[in-house]
Amino acid sequence: MSPPIEVADLRLRYGNVAALDGLTFTLDGGKIYGLLGRNGSGKTSLLSVLAAFCKPSGGTVRIGGQPVFENPKVTSQVCLIRSTCDTVGRSDRVEVALSFAADLRPHWDAEYAGTLLDRFGLSPRKTIGSLSRGQRSALGAVLGLAARAPVTLFDESHLGMDVPTRYLFYDELLSDFIAHPRTFVLSTHLIDEVGALFEDVVIIDRGRLVLHEEVEALRSRGVAVTGPAEAVDRIVNGYPVLGERQLGPTKSTTIYGPIHDSLLERARAAGLELGPVGLQDLFIHLTEKEPA
Repeated sequence: MSPPIEVADLRLRYGNVAALDGLTFTLDGGKIYGLLGRNGSGKTSLLSVLAAFCKPSGGTVRIGGQPVFENPKVTSQVCLIRSTCDTVGRSDRVEVALSFAADLRPHWDAEYAGTLLDRFGLSPRKTIGSLSRGQRSALGAVLGLAARAPVTLFDESHLGMDVPTRYLFYDELLSDFIAHPRTFVLSTHLIDEVGALFEDVVIIDRGRLVLHEEVEALRSRGVAVTGPAEAVDRIVNGYPVLGERQLGPTKSTTIYGPIHDSLLERARAAGLELGPVGLQDLFIHLTEKEPA
């Protein structure tokens, strides 16, 4: 069983800058989480603290009920993969990175790592410095998946991958999660592309928690209403609007809830079409900055 991650009043400061500001949430084990936030929201800082790469300025982080920082028993169960693939030197070969990971990770699967190298087209004899940015990202995917760590964190690790490689990574992650359930936390800006993997999302903004919720519950808060413009405007009146599109007399308006059954019934009675809202649209709305 994957251990729960418990974060309480977590704070992290860099001088006068508050990177994390009183975060409190609990992640149950054995799920795939999306960690979402705009640039500078604190995602990388949060993952660094969860993996004990840096010490928090205040608050607590516990995994499986135990503190994380300077606790080798816990940190050996946590794997953080960053897009830079900086665990070894640029002159080291890929096989050295795998050997280093095998020494650190008690659940390391060398056979699976070899299979992944083949699937991503990576040679174990190449040096890290000779790899393209996309290849280094693919190597990070290999290291993260083959580690089989109970808690695996990917910090924008897909950066540099082309589209086919990203989808290969997503497929491998989901397949291995099903075969070997554990906790994954993925930080990403490609929300619509990878959102289908997420069971829950954690959204932070300016170091503070905006929302932690099941994806389906979050999606149920939004709906796209399509039909004659006048009828659409009448139905959605009073709801926050995420977006609008109009072609001739037909209009589609996306609104944010709570969406009551009475609204859905009135929309259907008026002959309007109802459709789902993308996770990315909801994220943009929830993290939209207030006008100055």
